[in-house]
Amino acid sequence: MTFQELGLSPELSNTLSEKGYTTPTPIQEQVIPLILRGSDILACAPTGTGKTAAFALPMIDMLSEGRTKARVPRSLILEPTRELAHQVADNFAKYTKNHKLNVALLIGGESIANQEKILNRGVDVLIVTPGRFLDLYGSGKILLTDIRMLVLDEADRMMDMGFMPDIKRIMAVLPPMKQTLLLSATLPPEIRRLSADFLMSPKEVIIHRSASESAHIEQFAIPIASDKGSSADQFRKKAGFCQALIKNQGISAAIIFCNRKRDVDNLYKAMRSNGFSAETLHGDLSQGKRNRAIAKIKSGESTFLVASDVAARGLDISGLPCVINFDVPTSSEDYVHRIGRTGRAGAKGLAFTFVTQKEQKALKAIEKLIGKTIEVKNMQFSPEVPSLPQKSQERSYTQERSQERPQGRNKPHNFPPRKKSPNFGADFPSFLK
Repeated sequence: MTFQELGLSPELSNTLSEKGYTTPTPIQEQVIPLILRGSDILACAPTGTGKTAAFALPMIDMLSEGRTKARVPRSLILEPTRELAHQVADNFAKYTKNHKLNVALLIGGESIANQEKILNRGVDVLIVTPGRFLDLYGSGKILLTDIRMLVLDEADRMMDMGFMPDIKRIMAVLPPMKQTLLLSATLPPEIRRLSADFLMSPKEVIIHRSASESAHIEQFAIPIASDKGSSADQFRKKAGFCQALIKNQGISAAIIFCNRKRDVDNLYKAMRSNGFSAETLHGDLSQGKRNRAIAKIKSGESTFLVASDVAARGLDISGLPCVINFDVPTSSEDYVHRIGRTGRAGAKGLAFTFVTQKEQKALKAIEKLIGKTIEVKNMQFSPEVPSLPQKSQERSYTQERSQERPQGRNKPHNFPPRKKSPNFGADFPSFLK
């Protein structure tokens, strides 16, 4: 089966051939023809199976006819994080080589004034995070009368991040007659309810995780013997193991995932102070700092990225040899997404996970999900335990109003006000009325 046999135009098929894409993945083979026929889609597939191309390619062909107008986008793609939004925008940039489509990426942490100028030039494909979209819509900078296609990408991640109230607000102001595509890595009951609320007679496509999918990634669990001592002592012990593991195994580059932003910052500082070329990435950093960190890792200028789960999806670093889980992720699916940053495009990869006694239960849940027992690898060397940075030396990050998390916003949105009961305040004392 070729891309052209799926119904894509010869121009787009030729572009894909030039990029080295000749054979569709299973999710692409099933979803692309359905989208081209105009069906609403509920698609579930594991990370790294080509979900982005599955919706992006037919969108490009379907939007190739027609003209865009200022401030009136023709399609809307909602992403839970800035990193995922960037990844989708990069894919569109590759695929639209022979198409005259205006693709705009509007995310938090960047100038709204510049984004308004982009909207005024006209947009065919608008890729946004929910918070920034609501800010622009609430100030009247986006008109939604011509939205033909809506994509809710990584819907399970959006639910995990608490975006459902924002999603419902956005759905309430979109035109009722549109094609809606909902894509997710998992299908919890909440996703099915979302599908029932917002999709019209959707076609359902489910690609199950194959047993061989991550066979090229060697996975090891490294037990941390004791949970005794303060949290600072436990962190120092883990940090020592982490740095000793890198040296002992000769790991040239890796993403190191921590569950807490505080640990991301402290581990990053500990590694830098011990001579490691490291960058840090989490949701409290400004967009400029996040972009610079990713650019340095991708270029090889820095070799270790200490990150929160904001880097677990949508971050594609070619040839990354290793992932280290400093903490066992609380969500089993997050483990799959984390280790999916290595071993990409069929290459071999390594994944190490530090496991304390308290984290054994979470590890068992992961093994149940992936259908295999993760090999235990005991550390046969004594790590040097680093000292923690002094609080006075710690960098303080401004707690900016992030558009990736639903928080209170300064600008009012054009949504109907909540109705009050006609008897509201009737029993109040007169001086309170």
